[in-house]
Amino acid sequence: MPETLYQILGRHAATALPERKPDWLKVRAPGGPNYLRIQQLMKDLRLHSVCAEAHCPNVGECWEHGTATFMILGDVCTRNCAYCAITHGRPPEYDVDEPARVAAAIAEQGLQHAVITSVDRDDLPDFGAAIFAETIRQIHARLPDCSVEVLVPDFQGNEDSIRAVLDASPEIYNHNTETVPRLFKRCRPGGRYERVLEIFRAAKRIAPDVPTKSGMILGMGETIPEVLATMRDLRDVDVDILTLGQYLRPSAQHHPLDRYYTPAEFRYLRDAGVDMGYRHVESGPLVRSSYHAWEQVLAAGV
Repeated sequence: MPETLYQILGRHAATALPERKPDWLKVRAPGGPNYLRIQQLMKDLRLHSVCAEAHCPNVGECWEHGTATFMILGDVCTRNCAYCAITHGRPPEYDVDEPARVAAAIAEQGLQHAVITSVDRDDLPDFGAAIFAETIRQIHARLPDCSVEVLVPDFQGNEDSIRAVLDASPEIYNHNTETVPRLFKRCRPGGRYERVLEIFRAAKRIAPDVPTKSGMILGMGETIPEVLATMRDLRDVDVDILTLGQYLRPSAQHHPLDRYYTPAEFRYLRDAGVDMGYRHVESGPLVRSSYHAWEQVLAAGV
């Protein structure tokens, strides 16, 4: 990348972080009527949302607009990724009735597009794939016009689990890459970068017509050239939709925040992704995998 571009975007360097978040990362505190309604709905139906569990900065905006990302298979993860706020430990027995309650909640909200994710369940023989599949089927049975996006764990690369989810016909198959290869061992100790790429190769072999999606969070120590190289790797395995957002450290015990990317840098990365051939790139400081997910679907022509 030319030196002039580094000057425009800001050279990656170990400079001191500002004491306060930049203005472009400031959001309104949640608490509107729709936010409170969804909060109560989740409580009544004994459901979890990654919006709340992962301390998403957009929870107020999304819930106020009547959308939420449902997190199935409990709220305790078998892995301990260095950037993630979700509780790590030994999960309890999973709830076989959960898919029906998720479908009921989506019907109550009247959603056109539902996003379903989960914690990692390395303790289960199929890593939770059957519950994903049943949730998709329950949503489609109750709301035939509602598209379903699944944001799945890596299932340890097990192709039978990938197939089980895709056989239930989700409209989008999503797995987040999160970071660049150099940082995988430190940030995602339970994951493998090559496994991520193989997941997308397998997904396209099994269901070539199902759009695939991935996301990265930036600011954990990677460089812009590394981000671009990872974007190219994902495009080379036919990932269709990409999300890029700013890493926000959940606590002092989590992986350090290295830097804040500027809006100009996110715009540059978005344009670079479009040039690589992605159907849609959602890139910005507050972007998360399911942020404006319905708008992403429309923009990608899914």
